[in-house]
Amino acid sequence: MSEEKIEKSSETPVKETLTPIKCLIGAFLAGAMAYGSYNLTSAIATTFANKPIHTTNQIVANISSVVRSLVVGVVSLGIWVFGIVAIGLLALGVQLLIQSSSKKQSPDT
Repeated sequence: MSEEKIEKSSETPVKETLTPIKCLIGAFLAGAMAYGSYNLTSAIATTFANKPIHTTNQIVANISSVVRSLVVGVVSLGIWVFGIVAIGLLALGVQLLIQSSSKKQSPDT
């Protein structure tokens, strides 16, 4: 066994400030990903609808139906995840704007 030397960093972690612009940029990116996921889901569902399963084996038909449902479900989950993130970031950006404007209006004590 060899001993590993653990070096402790003396640097202090940099604390990034949260700004409304960063929130709005993040909301835009999450919204774009939700839109892309929506287009992907639509394309996959259309492709599956246009190509029916041709088999006489009931087990194969059931398994392929489950797999198709899972594929469409997982991709459509991306719509909801990214959409909710976009809404949350947008709301956070609005909240930060309101807080910063109320701090400017109130006198310092």
